[in-house]
Amino acid sequence: MTRSVLVRVPATSANLGPGFDTLGLALSVYDELVVTVLPDGELEIAVSGEGAADVPRDASNLVVRSIAYAFEAMGRRMPGLRLEARNVIPHGRGMGSSGAAVVSGLLAAKGLLEGDVEIGDETLLRLATELEGHPDNVAPALFGGFTIAWVDEGGPQHKKLLVHRGVAPLVLVPGFTMSTSVARSLQPLHVPREDAVFNVSRSALLIAALTQSPELLLAATGDRLHQDYRAQAMPETDRLVRALRAAGFAAVVSGAGPSVLVLADGPGRRLEAAELVAESTDTPWDALMLAVDVKGGTVREYAEGST
Repeated sequence: MTRSVLVRVPATSANLGPGFDTLGLALSVYDELVVTVLPDGELEIAVSGEGAADVPRDASNLVVRSIAYAFEAMGRRMPGLRLEARNVIPHGRGMGSSGAAVVSGLLAAKGLLEGDVEIGDETLLRLATELEGHPDNVAPALFGGFTIAWVDEGGPQHKKLLVHRGVAPLVLVPGFTMSTSVARSLQPLHVPREDAVFNVSRSALLIAALTQSPELLLAATGDRLHQDYRAQAMPETDRLVRALRAAGFAAVVSGAGPSVLVLADGPGRRLEAAELVAESTDTPWDALMLAVDVKGGTVREYAEGST
């Protein structure tokens, strides 16, 4: 089998405030990957862009492990591979870089196996969740848009919703990183009942705010389940979220942090938020004016010189 495929996967922001491990949003920042079949046993990896100095160049590479996982799940032997990764999604910043790597590998396997076995959406989500541990980042990376993800007796499930055109995402990316495992370790096993009720109400409201009523975004992005507990590990992020919310902006920690996501109710308000950040903090923040990605991850045949 001689084949090359091109994979493109968006960044994501999970939780969105109250929707811990459930809600996610696909954003218009993309990693691209070209995977070419080589003779058995060969493995070549080239990485440019984000994480180029740190990404493993052997079988421990997360994309390679994800491809191998899909081939094994489909009962097929993985061939030799050449990977050419062009990474744009920041690493360790709460924008779903690991989820994007998992999805990139699975979509590459889907493309390489096309015509032999079909890997459907349900299988892709199941495999991605098994690799990532939870579906809140991989669902929007796979399918785009605003996703609600949950797990039941049938495995991981998702519902994709269209975001109101008035919602204008702004991601503020710092120079420092945050470990997802460390962030998760700071959360207690039990929370007060009133905090749980608070988050249930805000999660429900957030669905309405993102799809129908952007003017409700500030109230809808309140959280008591995870952000306050993680604040000690990223005080600059916590201070910025509090400052933005005090000024009326729907600011939340993006994923496990330390980036901050602002869900502005219009491009003008988004610019105001970016200006406030520039004026009110000494910490450098890279302001990314983004759109909601609606397509999710894609894979297609690739020929040298094509775009």
